[in-house]
Amino acid sequence: MPEDIRSLIRAEMQAVFPTYMTELDPFYGMQEYHLGWRNQSLQTEFSDPGKLLRPIMTIMSCQMMGGELTQVLPLAAAIQLLHDFSLIHDDIQDDSNLRRGRATLWSLWGMAQGINAGDGMFVLAHMAIQRLYDVGVSAERVFQILRRFDRTILSICEGQYLDISFEGNQQISEAAYLAMIERKTAILIAACGELGAMAAGASDHDASLLGQFGLHLGLAFQMQDDILGIWGSASETGKPDAADLLRRKLSLPVIYTLAREPLDGALHQLYQLPAGDDAGVQAARDAMSQYGADHTVAAMAQVHYEKARVALNQINAPNLTLQQELQTLADGLLGRRV
Repeated sequence: MPEDIRSLIRAEMQAVFPTYMTELDPFYGMQEYHLGWRNQSLQTEFSDPGKLLRPIMTIMSCQMMGGELTQVLPLAAAIQLLHDFSLIHDDIQDDSNLRRGRATLWSLWGMAQGINAGDGMFVLAHMAIQRLYDVGVSAERVFQILRRFDRTILSICEGQYLDISFEGNQQISEAAYLAMIERKTAILIAACGELGAMAAGASDHDASLLGQFGLHLGLAFQMQDDILGIWGSASETGKPDAADLLRRKLSLPVIYTLAREPLDGALHQLYQLPAGDDAGVQAARDAMSQYGADHTVAAMAQVHYEKARVALNQINAPNLTLQQELQTLADGLLGRRV
């Protein structure tokens, strides 16, 4: 991958923004603030956009199947804009004041403007898809990509619905939780693989295999995040120790333990207390370790990682170097601490 790939992705995202009258500068400025391109005063100031994992994976999937960088950059931009649209709304629904160490859009400009800015970014993501035609992708293929793109968005909304509906319900099953994270998290990573292959003109079979690779990688990634949210150190996660327990988040290790611990157990008792109260957090974490929640979820993550690896290796890719780089990317994601 080119060393300046992140700059190329950002440039393609910027190219989607239309020319607008002066009065609309705050509307687009809020969106660019969320993307890390402006500061709170809406002056140009670039901050760290994160790893840009999803658009980079989209590009790698396309090139692995013989596609060119120029014909996938609009799709990569669309994937990132879609992801950021979902984060704008997610911050509102979660009442979150911080994102990537900065104040969230809605916390600065209000909920109404936050919703509207998110809606605008939703449209920009579609406009980015339309730019595929301008770089030589056939109209038929653009339509197929757009149809798959919109199915992904609907799945993400389904996952968000499930996540919100689960709040405060300690009876959520592991199966229900897995259905939620598949839609909310894994489905977009699956789309990166499948859509990237489609942009390259890959067969339906190979595109589906890249989708399966992304889906299982996304599930494994979320499971590992769930482990880190409880047992990861502040230096590893950038969050307080046991952050998910402090938030009373119903992650997979928590659901696993609640289903096995008596009602007067340490974890059940902790989840009766208001979020933020750290009394009993260590006892609850110890109880989860005693029930083997960390090792069990790590084993589940490993199963999905292996399924991702098998799917990737079944593809007869034109570009073996990119195929290996995708595997290396997966190894790195799952190598943080499981």
